[in-house]
Amino acid sequence: MKKFEAIVIGSGFGGGITACRLSKKWPGQVMVIERGKRYPLGSFPRKPKDISENFFNLPDEKVKRPDHVPQGVMTGMYDVRSFEHMDVVTGAGLGGGSLIYANVFMEPPEEIFDERWAPNIKRQALEPYYRAAKAVLGSRPIPEDSDPRRKVIRTEYFKKTAEAMGRESELVDLNVFFGNDLEKPTPIGEQELNRFGKLQTSCTYCAECCMGCNYQSKNSVDMNYLHVAETKYNAEILLEHKAVKFIPIDENGRESVEASGEHGFIVHVRDLKSFKTKVFQCNRLILAAGTLGTNELLLRAKYEFKTMPRISSHLGEGFSGNGDFLSFVGESSEPADPNYGPVITQRVDYNLFKNFDKDRAFILEDASYPSLLAWFAEGQKPFVFKVSAIRDTIRGYWHRFLGHRNLTKVASLLHRFLRHDISWNTSIHLCMGLDKSNGKVSLDRQSRLDLNWPQKDSMSLYEAILDSVDSFKKKVRAKFWFPLPTWHLKRNITVHPLGGAALGENPNKAVTKVDDSHFGELHNYQNIYVADGALFPSAVGANPSATISALAEKVSHGITGEQPSTDL
Repeated sequence: MKKFEAIVIGSGFGGGITACRLSKKWPGQVMVIERGKRYPLGSFPRKPKDISENFFNLPDEKVKRPDHVPQGVMTGMYDVRSFEHMDVVTGAGLGGGSLIYANVFMEPPEEIFDERWAPNIKRQALEPYYRAAKAVLGSRPIPEDSDPRRKVIRTEYFKKTAEAMGRESELVDLNVFFGNDLEKPTPIGEQELNRFGKLQTSCTYCAECCMGCNYQSKNSVDMNYLHVAETKYNAEILLEHKAVKFIPIDENGRESVEASGEHGFIVHVRDLKSFKTKVFQCNRLILAAGTLGTNELLLRAKYEFKTMPRISSHLGEGFSGNGDFLSFVGESSEPADPNYGPVITQRVDYNLFKNFDKDRAFILEDASYPSLLAWFAEGQKPFVFKVSAIRDTIRGYWHRFLGHRNLTKVASLLHRFLRHDISWNTSIHLCMGLDKSNGKVSLDRQSRLDLNWPQKDSMSLYEAILDSVDSFKKKVRAKFWFPLPTWHLKRNITVHPLGGAALGENPNKAVTKVDDSHFGELHNYQNIYVADGALFPSAVGANPSATISALAEKVSHGITGEQPSTDL
């Protein structure tokens, strides 16, 4: 049996950061277990068939997924879970959710760190960890220089509209590669090694961030933390393998449910290609499988396998979707062009950073989508929107019959069919805010992961968001707006699941420890840590990747005893 100083389960922000920091402390003695694939330059799917199969699914897995997710063994990038009142989308692959997130690095305001957050995890206490992660991830706003290609129409569109509504639009920091020099960006599309030795491309503004960046312009953790862990500190990375269960061992190295982790753990791992089980031993175990993945592993350890019965009974409580809400405003009086630029560039504040109101606090961000989806939208337009183009085409042929041949050239026909591009005047509104963070993750009677989300308790937030979109629609004189269709079915969708293994001082109220030297360690156990979004005691309103990163840096600090630096 192969033994490691530390095994890290998951490779997103939490897993990537802890893998790097721990492998620096113990070179060649850290292993990362990732259920998904590696995505080299240019390997993210773009063809319709390939995209349709780019989901994560195991036929015998005890998981609730929507009916449209293809069956069979797939280790693709999108993991979609379906629960009552809430669907959850997460990422699989080397880099985890950082492969498909919206690039934003945003520290939440001090006000969100309420009584649910212990004193040593308030905003000020986390500042050194935010600072370290921000530097490694290369966070900065979109550059402003003389290159006209850097003009993002929707950024100006949202800014102008926000000001007309008496609100402020502010550029956000992005984990996007525009070159190594923050003062002088590298020309669009040019490649260079980043400061960690990984080849990246200066952002091409293709708006494909959430499909995986084929130019390696997104500063996902495989471009920095994981790259250094693997190439400099010889961390072993096990891909397309899924951790199934873990058991503490006694002083003789035997599995023991009575042990507390002081002698380490045995980890059972499933090879997703051969479906054989592999077994490893470690002195320390870090759970960073994402909020759902980590909660599921812990719930199975406590209730199904009963290998760790003393895990806090509050496990699974305090789940939050971070107030995620997506809507669309269509056919406005001015162009929004949602098919160009990084997927998000700015935020408009609604009672989160200013005039704080915990029941109605959220931010509005200018989401985008790739041009290939714009073509799809054109094909799905109702027939009535195509009548004028068809009429013009018939008229063109009639003119050709009369001798005016130039009117039926291919360019002319294409112009007639495409000039009313529905996406050009459509804006996508991605909001996130302070929901009540009172969901609960558990195992149902079939031992499937389940989520109880009391949506009605957060309606004050959702109604404030709906009101903001309606006001925006009126201000831009748009013809229509609508939320995601699932909203009318009393179902929301989140890409930011949080909570369930919350930090806290009292083991009778929390799942993980907050004291600095044992930060993120499970109460009642030793040497087993949580290092991802499951740690959150509540929603943060802002994009949570910055806070996940800061907490993971603090977990690493507690384990290694070394203050994280910006040099990996």
